[in-house]
Amino acid sequence: MPIKNEIARKEIGIRELIEQKQRSRNFKEMFERAIPIFLFLIASISILTTAGIIYTLLSETIEFFKRVPMAEFFTGTVLKPLSQTPQFGVLPLIVGTVTSSLIAMAVAAPIGLMSAIYLSEYASDKVRKTVKPLLEILAGIPTIVYGFFAFTFVTPLLREIIPGLAATNILSPGIVMGVMIIPMIASLSEDAMSSVPNSMRDGALALGSTKLEVTKKIVIPAALSGIIASFVLGISRAIGETMIVTIASGSTKNFTFDITQSMQTMTAYIVEVTGGDAPAGSTIYYSLYAVAMTLFAFTLLMNLLARSISRKYREEY
Repeated sequence: MPIKNEIARKEIGIRELIEQKQRSRNFKEMFERAIPIFLFLIASISILTTAGIIYTLLSETIEFFKRVPMAEFFTGTVLKPLSQTPQFGVLPLIVGTVTSSLIAMAVAAPIGLMSAIYLSEYASDKVRKTVKPLLEILAGIPTIVYGFFAFTFVTPLLREIIPGLAATNILSPGIVMGVMIIPMIASLSEDAMSSVPNSMRDGALALGSTKLEVTKKIVIPAALSGIIASFVLGISRAIGETMIVTIASGSTKNFTFDITQSMQTMTAYIVEVTGGDAPAGSTIYYSLYAVAMTLFAFTLLMNLLARSISRKYREEY
């Protein structure tokens, strides 16, 4: 009997051990099945957020176009939302946004590209490790600081050179925005150039090319997709800039191409409307969403263009 009892106890212990391992295995299987679901939900947050933004903008924009004809909005050259006979032409805001962005790119593109060429092709490792972080410090400065810098320093300086320059104008914030996005263009372009294999450089140098010829004819064409993508992303950054243009370009809704005059961008108009002058449910309140939707479309098109260019001209080594 004692032997049988001992055998029975051992059988019970083995059975419990098997059941315990089975429960542990079941728990691990449930955990493994839950992990992809959890990660999918985390990855879906950005998609759901974008969908929510689009839904909010679209629903309010549709309400605006029930009150204001779409043709009047996109072709009108007068924007007077607070007058007794309000007019809601968005062209002054589009012209102001595009003008400031072009001025910014006229400053940032050559300086950023030249900086990238120096860091990638001419600077030593020690200089590159020192200069690149210093250059990227510009990207960490708050944009409101750039705005006050444009208004209190750049504008008075430019008025000494251009006597007819208005106190608030589109030229000054455009230049400062260009300075702000130099690190983005320089960093992305330098990364694209650094990814070009050294064997291509060595081959060109072995054939008698100079350093400048290697840069112009080998490195830049090979890194063209990354360079162009950095330019397009820089334009997108300039289009979406708010505080610099709000402070330094003024709130005059001029439909003009004179860069010495005050102009308003789409982002500055959004800031103005959300400042409290527009009661909820009014036409000017809904115009906020129509302008924001237009800005969203501009930025989306720029990002799609950047991706398309990157895929078309991408070089893989």
